[in-house]
This record gives sequence, C-alpha cells and structure tokens, in this order.
Amino acid sequence: MTMARVLVIGLDPAAIEGYDPEPVQEAIARGRARFDDHGIEADYCLVALDRDPEAAIVEALTRDDYACVVIGGGIRKHEPLLEFFEKVVNRVRRHAPGAAIAFNDNPDDCADAALRWLR
Repeated sequence: MTMARVLVIGLDPAAIEGYDPEPVQEAIARGRARFDDHGIEADYCLVALDRDPEAAIVEALTRDDYACVVIGGGIRKHEPLLEFFEKVVNRVRRHAPGAAIAFNDNPDDCADAALRWLR
C-alpha cells in the first residue's frame, strides 16, 4: 500500500543545450527507485524551458491529488531562473493548495525531501 503521491518538478536534462544529460538522468532513476523503496508513488514533470514549461507544470499539478510537490534544484539554484522559480511556487500554491512544498538537494534525494513533509 502506498503512503502518498508526490510530484517532482524539474528541468529536463535532455533539453538543456550543450549539456550531457546522462549523469542527471541516472540520478533521477536512482531517485525514482528511492520513492519505490519508501512505498511512495512519484510522478515527474521534467520541463524544457523553451516548450511552455508553465503549461506543462499546471497540467501535471492538476493530473492528481499530491501530498507533496518537490521542486528541483535546477529550477531553484540557477539565478537567471529566479522569476521562473517564483512562478513554479505560485503555480503549486494555486493548483495544489493542499500539497506541501519541498526542495531537494539533488535528483537522488527527492524522496528524502518529500519524506520531511509526509511524516
């Protein structure tokens, strides 16, 4: 039986020009496995900044009832994306008002970030 449902919002590493996505994709796969280890259903919304990311995020947020939304460091930590990060937080507040908002340190620890709020 699953504990809760979580949505992870992050940048799609394959959509970043001039960037080797493989290490991040491998970390995302490890992070997904950690959710499984904890019995947590996790959906991922990995967006490309040049393909209407806000619409993709709203669609993901309204697809299910999430107990927690984890916003990835690629969105939070890159200063030129500050305005986009604010938009993401406000989309979560508007479209998943009952969900806790958590922040991971890296793609491997998304489950840990969610667990801080799901306990």
